[in-house]
Amino acid sequence: MGVSMGTARAWIERWERQQERYAVDREERFTVIADVVEHVTAGRARPLLLDLGCGPGSLAARLAARFPHAEIVAADMDPLLLELGRTHHADAARYVDTVIGEEGWTRALGLRRPLDAALSTTALHYLPEPALLRTYRSVASLLRPGGVLVNGDHFTPDATPCADLTAHVGRRRAERSGGRAPEDWRSWWDAAARDPELADLLDERSRRQATRAGCGGDGQITASRHAELLRRAGFAHVAPVWQFGDSTVLVAIMGETHGLPAPVRT
Repeated sequence: MGVSMGTARAWIERWERQQERYAVDREERFTVIADVVEHVTAGRARPLLLDLGCGPGSLAARLAARFPHAEIVAADMDPLLLELGRTHHADAARYVDTVIGEEGWTRALGLRRPLDAALSTTALHYLPEPALLRTYRSVASLLRPGGVLVNGDHFTPDATPCADLTAHVGRRRAERSGGRAPEDWRSWWDAAARDPELADLLDERSRRQATRAGCGGDGQITASRHAELLRRAGFAHVAPVWQFGDSTVLVAIMGETHGLPAPVRT
């Protein structure tokens, strides 16, 4: 079910453009996430990074370019996006097919040492709250003391008027920066469905989606609720380090000392 380099490159380029519709200041968000990694891994010869919900490798490729000596593991459950990443960004990461948040999902990662950082961008919002808490606990069990979980996504504010306002500010920013790409998420997938080279991967994707019907979240978990879940998972400190509109980079830090609530391994 592999794809050619030319096909992977073309579809990833289209993916990058359509994602600009959804992530306000997307490149700046990637850069901020990398800045956090730089700070946390300073002085470490070969930091170990985990890209959660990696898609076709957008974040992993940027991290690999900035941190060429890092070991990067990129995890996702979408067979098409994983194959595009494996082909076009083959040297950026080791790609792992696993369902984040399900029982035992971390075993597939094949990690042999603690993580320095687990990173995600515009990915974990699909998890319902119980699966999100399990994921945070699982990641906490994999991180070294002082390691971080970094989640860049759209987080709904607690109050509805504020949610409407932050969403509006984000949309206006995207319009001013020319970020309203003509192709959106649905039209990208509709176009991919017409490419015969992707047919087998799309069939596999459809089979997996059928078995997971009703398992997704609604993307309405607020930033403060994320912070609460992260603390319950064993993270000592949680704070936003960047925000524009409702687009936020949230960082959770594992405590350097013992005595934190023991994370539950799943």
